[in-house]
Amino acid sequence: MSIASLARGHLPAPWLCALTLCAFALQTDDFVITGVLPALARGLTVSEAAAGQLVTIFSVVCAVAAPIAAVGTARLPRRRLLTTALTLFCLANFAVPLASSYAALMALRVAAALAAAVALPTVLAVTAQLAPPERRGRSLATVMAGLTGAVVIGVPAGTWTGAALGWRATFILGGALGLAALLSLRATLPQVPPAPAASLAARLRPLSRPAVLAALLAAAVSVLGNLLLQTYLAPFLYDLSGVTPTTLGLLLALTGVAGIAGARVGGTLVDRWGAGAAFATAAAVFAAATAGLALCGALRPAALALVVPLLVIWAAAAWAVPPAVQTRVLALAGPEHGPQALALTSSAVYVGASLGGALGGRLLASYGPGALPVAAACCAPAALLLFATAGRRRAAVASSSEASAA
Repeated sequence: MSIASLARGHLPAPWLCALTLCAFALQTDDFVITGVLPALARGLTVSEAAAGQLVTIFSVVCAVAAPIAAVGTARLPRRRLLTTALTLFCLANFAVPLASSYAALMALRVAAALAAAVALPTVLAVTAQLAPPERRGRSLATVMAGLTGAVVIGVPAGTWTGAALGWRATFILGGALGLAALLSLRATLPQVPPAPAASLAARLRPLSRPAVLAALLAAAVSVLGNLLLQTYLAPFLYDLSGVTPTTLGLLLALTGVAGIAGARVGGTLVDRWGAGAAFATAAAVFAAATAGLALCGALRPAALALVVPLLVIWAAAAWAVPPAVQTRVLALAGPEHGPQALALTSSAVYVGASLGGALGGRLLASYGPGALPVAAACCAPAALLLFATAGRRRAAVASSSEASAA
């Protein structure tokens, strides 16, 4: 945003800043374990594969609970709902130092995930309700910047905090971010009436369309391939190049910046080439980058000068996928079912993340870190096949509609 536009009064509204901070806190808490995974595993005397399941359970709970919670909380005032969810989120994180066992920490992650499953969709819905129609897109983009900012700032900050003060301090940081968001929302967010409710059946209706289902499966497989490597990036990079927690934080920040750039490029490619070509390009680059990381295993210990460019390309390609998926799903579902279809896209992402964490943990335990990029590379052609299937079904439906009209 330029200085001139700021002078004309284009500063974000305080409530929008608070909602963005909320998104930042929730997304940071989702992925921050990846940076402290080895230390957490040692602290709880479990394997790194088992520690990675804390990421898996978070994603599973979000995928299952988000659409159900949206129906169950539809009649509650939005301000009260966000306050309650963020309070639970803060308590779940602040209680981590009291968790002396893996089971206790797992229970706290479930509680935090339930809070996130309620809060994050509500944040997006409230943003759309409060923003003026002419600024709605930009307001939603501001909140989405909080999600991407979590990857660039939040996760590296959590990694450095864990390296300096112990892995439990990472969750205290997450709780502090949640508390800051809670106080900001209480101070700035006006009373927002509940949006018109939709039944669970209405939210799931887009799944009855095979083309939509194929596109959602493509999204899930893409995220699976990304998260089975990202979740265990710390042990993978330590095994590959001896990367320490401090260096890992820097690399996570770098890949986060690459991810933001990749998302922007992905959106541009969708506008210029269409969703199919943009998805195919991202999938091909992702497969090449992860295959390159797999080949680096033969040079172990591999020089960071070789590994870092591949990590940057991998992250950019992974984040270039969502614009193509969202565009294709919206086109397939149509304006009537578009919002429900996009909500299901979020669930598909969480399903892919949970499967990625689970599969990555199994591969790590059975075959070692070197198996992770190999499996990730194999997911790209599978996702591309599903996405192409969705495109063919869309074309067939369009041809059928034209024939009926004639």
